[in-house]
Amino acid sequence: MKFLPVIAACGVACLLGATSLAPVAHAQEQMAVGASDQDHALLERVEHHLDAISLLKARFRQTAPDGKVSTGTAWIDRTNRRMRFQYDPPSPLLLVANHDQVVFNDSQLDQTTTMPMEKTPLGLLLRPHLQLSGDVTVTGLSHDGNALDITVVRTDTPGDGSMTLLFHDSPLLLRGWIIQDAQQETTRVDLLDATTGGPMPADSLFNTDIAGQ
Repeated sequence: MKFLPVIAACGVACLLGATSLAPVAHAQEQMAVGASDQDHALLERVEHHLDAISLLKARFRQTAPDGKVSTGTAWIDRTNRRMRFQYDPPSPLLLVANHDQVVFNDSQLDQTTTMPMEKTPLGLLLRPHLQLSGDVTVTGLSHDGNALDITVVRTDTPGDGSMTLLFHDSPLLLRGWIIQDAQQETTRVDLLDATTGGPMPADSLFNTDIAGQ
């Protein structure tokens, strides 16, 4: 999960700049921390929960390493492997993931950046059958009854950075994630008022020709 900042000033390292988290077929589950039956049961519960999500919509709050906060609306369509992060004005940022690509636009700079989806953490969140194993190693698991946090690294290069998935428990619901790069800089995304299911948004919402949207 090597981090390659695309536009450092915008604080979207949580979405842009990680190397591939491509799936490994029939990989044996790996854990760098407690491999108890309870731990494995929690991970399987999370995998099944995420696999069951067809559509998630939420407000989001992104906190960059410098403390700058941005807000907006997120649509995560796991069924069709696509996503949109629409930042609130006056932010000039828009991110759309679709067709195995992530497209990031800064209208203020008139700059658009395109990356393969598997080069970002979005590849993990949008996997058809998410597995916290194989090319991903779980290095941290915290469960206090109300919250569940799972930290993963790329198995081959654990020093490149980590991603911590944050969940509410009872009922289980993704509430955000934290990305930490090799320099220990962290970017956090919190999902607020999240809802799952419902009718799919129009395909135009996930149009990757986003300049001028």
